[in-house]
Amino acid sequence: MSPKETKVETGWSSEAKAAVFSVIGMTCSPACAGSVEKAIMRLPGIREAAVDVLNNRAQVLYHPSFVNATLISNDKNIKKSTQVCKIHVNGMTCTSCSSTIESALQAIPGVQKAQVALATEEAEIHYSPKTVSCNKLLETIENTGFEAMLISTGEEISNIELKVDGLDTDHHTTRLIEKSLQAIPGVQEIIIYPELNKVLISYKPDMIGPRTFISVIESTGGGCFKASIYPKGGGKEARRQEEIKQYYRFFLWSLVFTIPVFLTSMVLMYIPEFRQVLDTKVINMLTVGMVVRWELSTPVQFIIGRRFYFGSYKALRHGSANMDVLIVLGTNAAYFYSVYSLLRAAYSKDFEGTDFFETSTMLISFILLGKYLEVLAKGKTSEAIAKLLELTPETAILLTLDGEGNEVSEQEIDGRLIQKNDVIKIIPGAKVATDGYVLRGESHVNESMITGESRPVAKRKGDTVIGGTVNENGVLHIKATRVGSDTALSQIVRLVESAQMAKAPIQKYADRISKYFVPLVIILSLSTWFAWFLAGKFHAYPKSWIPSSMSSFELALQFGISVMVIACPCALGLATPTAVMVGTGVGASQGVLIKGGQALESAHKANCIMFDKTGTLTVGKPVVVNTQLLKKMELQEFYVLIAATEVNSEHPLAKAIVEYAKNFVEDKENPSWPEARAFISITGHGVKASIQNREIIVGNKSLMFNQNVEIPLDAKDILAKAEGMAQTGILVAIDREVAGVLAISDPLKPGAREVISILKSMKIRSIMVTGDNWGTANSVAGEVGIETVIAEAKPEDKAEKVRDFQASGYIVAMVGDGMNDSPALAAANVGMAIGAGTDIAIEAADIVLMRNNLEDVISAIDISRKTFSRILLNYIWALGFNILGIPIAAGFLFPFTGFRLPPWIAGAAMAASSVSVVCSSLLLKYYKGPRKLDNLEIHGITIE
Repeated sequence: MSPKETKVETGWSSEAKAAVFSVIGMTCSPACAGSVEKAIMRLPGIREAAVDVLNNRAQVLYHPSFVNATLISNDKNIKKSTQVCKIHVNGMTCTSCSSTIESALQAIPGVQKAQVALATEEAEIHYSPKTVSCNKLLETIENTGFEAMLISTGEEISNIELKVDGLDTDHHTTRLIEKSLQAIPGVQEIIIYPELNKVLISYKPDMIGPRTFISVIESTGGGCFKASIYPKGGGKEARRQEEIKQYYRFFLWSLVFTIPVFLTSMVLMYIPEFRQVLDTKVINMLTVGMVVRWELSTPVQFIIGRRFYFGSYKALRHGSANMDVLIVLGTNAAYFYSVYSLLRAAYSKDFEGTDFFETSTMLISFILLGKYLEVLAKGKTSEAIAKLLELTPETAILLTLDGEGNEVSEQEIDGRLIQKNDVIKIIPGAKVATDGYVLRGESHVNESMITGESRPVAKRKGDTVIGGTVNENGVLHIKATRVGSDTALSQIVRLVESAQMAKAPIQKYADRISKYFVPLVIILSLSTWFAWFLAGKFHAYPKSWIPSSMSSFELALQFGISVMVIACPCALGLATPTAVMVGTGVGASQGVLIKGGQALESAHKANCIMFDKTGTLTVGKPVVVNTQLLKKMELQEFYVLIAATEVNSEHPLAKAIVEYAKNFVEDKENPSWPEARAFISITGHGVKASIQNREIIVGNKSLMFNQNVEIPLDAKDILAKAEGMAQTGILVAIDREVAGVLAISDPLKPGAREVISILKSMKIRSIMVTGDNWGTANSVAGEVGIETVIAEAKPEDKAEKVRDFQASGYIVAMVGDGMNDSPALAAANVGMAIGAGTDIAIEAADIVLMRNNLEDVISAIDISRKTFSRILLNYIWALGFNILGIPIAAGFLFPFTGFRLPPWIAGAAMAASSVSVVCSSLLLKYYKGPRKLDNLEIHGITIE
């Protein structure tokens, strides 16, 4: 639809234009409306954007000199044309590696954004599929010297692996199955691995499901094939386990060679019998001990330690330096100097050199041990996601129903075979197999593992259920509405994974340091060696400082190597992402979904929280508590007219009126209301329509004033009385005469007063912003203890107020229910959507609170503060370790104390620093909420 444009007079600009667009494809109010509004508001020259999901319309007030209507209408399409590709990257060791990959990806035309997370070993790329392909992205990562494996392309396509018995390498057989599957609508791609009896199918889940594939395969070839879901394996966890095993194997093999080298150089030399054997001359001054150590250390240096050579080569090839470069330089210096000493001893009759083979082998062994412990610890940072994935039940009971809905048969199937619109039976104690709604039965369901809600939730016919929750008592028959990657559980996992990918702004400092860190360490190392070498050459220190087994050159070399290997860029790179991973995981387990490091960092700084009233401070389920008629008419007729008007609105107050009006009709379950013509919803004011040739206007005083409807004194008195009791007064005009006044009460949420009190003690200012009238707003604010009130505010006014407080120096968090708060949520430094339930895709929110509890606002801020404190502690440790460790390794204490840090101990300290940072982040797993919340008294809700 072409946009309809009209000129409007506003205080903003006399030339502003209003355009109305038809928006196709919106499915849910908060998520879709917020998404479209946020996309439009990003454009320059936009004053207002309001989206009406019910009528599939968007109204935009814009300045034509800055933006045109075509650009606005295309903005959402542009967004749709962007896909998000996820790639597993293997071989990264520090932030220098991740920065190299990011730079390479961002240089590709068509890539809008690229994030590479060291902790999760994943790259998330926002790209235009019209310009660049996933294969090009994979190729680019591999060209930078790292292994790349595609996780997802961002298309709405699911993949399923089937095991097919009877499949052989015969081309005719594979071609037969391939042709049968390709004939099915919705199948995108088929890959057959005959040697593994595996068939990989990419398909559109809205069109087809895996049970159809199994049925088609088994009916192909005269029934000689048997198909089933391929056994679980692979994936992120399998790759991590393989990496852990690999480091463990390398470490054990390095020990096999390192322990004998250590013994021959540092222990057996002090036992006369062994020393005599080890000092036996082979040729000239070359001893048996030197030959043995050379033979044992060579496999460690070049076979077990080859991964460090590969890593440093890849880094240097692209003009960067990482930890592998430091390790290779340090171990090579020790190894090749030892080889030089060994060869010189073999050709000289009077050379008495010392080898450092134990330095290179012990360095590599300790670094491998550190990497093993680091990978082990990093795996534990993502336990939250693993626990969420485990909630999905392995099997489900599929029901077959006849035309009348009666049960014909039941069959136990693999949980991955569930398709949309399947009817699933959930027995007591079993997990709910997928998202859906109850067709039959009553029960209580424990949803704590998804939403954090501790009390079981009653479920009956028509109620929605969430996959992964536990059915406690009765038997439920549910109809599957969302399966596979569309379920709430899958969305939560994706959101948490995405949050763990996003970098906190503070990490930019670490990235900046890492660019110069390795070159600086190499310069310091060479300077250290050169300074000690010159000092020894010109006898600047006493000869007694030099150990009896070394020369001054060898002492200088040991100091240089120690500086090289003690420096640890890894600890800096892991400080932020590991803490963010654990922090977001802890939040997810408590029903607080934090969308990344940016949200964490902003939330911990928040010193002002703006609360919406309806649905946030109040329960959000208003009820009609009083009705006053000002015209002679039947109460039934009055409510039928109002309900016929309000049934077209999604506002909570409208729903309360319609629900109350059902008491005046016979069929309360499926009431039939008169048809509404010319229905108009005036945001923040009310509604109007024509019912049975009578003009009905329902709304507040502002609406009556704008519609030129006179409000009698009686109605004003009733409104004032209602507002004084914290009730919302609604005026009803029939044929432009006020016919009655409704009083609607929305009770406060339990603990609202206590939460505001706790926020005050945390030095956070609380403000209430609402579209309700001033009387009701002040009354509610007085009850909860909020001093600053903003009332009669439209959604766009709320966003403007947020900006006003930001301009005053406040870091503003906005808490709303996501219904009409999207502009304010998007404008705030931190947007918190409360009571989201399974609708976690609220795009305008930075933090999604799945429960409807105000205490979670405190929990979200507390989690962010604890996580950010942990990030700072990690940085203090990582930087402090390098600032203190490098001078000690360089020998600053040696002249005063005689203390010297051997290279192998320096290497062990470097490995320990990375492990300690990860372990520090892991301590967040034991997070407990503020003690003030433990003492929070939750009062019951009473509605008179």
